[in-house]
Amino acid sequence: MFKKIQRICPYCRCHNLVTVLVSEFENWENGELIQKAFPELSADDRELLLTGICSKCWNEIFGDDD
Repeated sequence: MFKKIQRICPYCRCHNLVTVLVSEFENWENGELIQKAFPELSADDRELLLTGICSKCWNEIFGDDD
């Protein structure tokens, strides 16, 4: 079973949707580290879940890793 999580970026106000397994979401809610709870998600999607910041704004604010 899947859970859809909507986040609104606090900077650009864009709406983002991340779909995860309910069991993985429950593991995260119960204290599992996000990278272990959602190993298939990209770093951008995990950041979106944690802070709500979209990848475009993250790169503009903090710079690209490259």
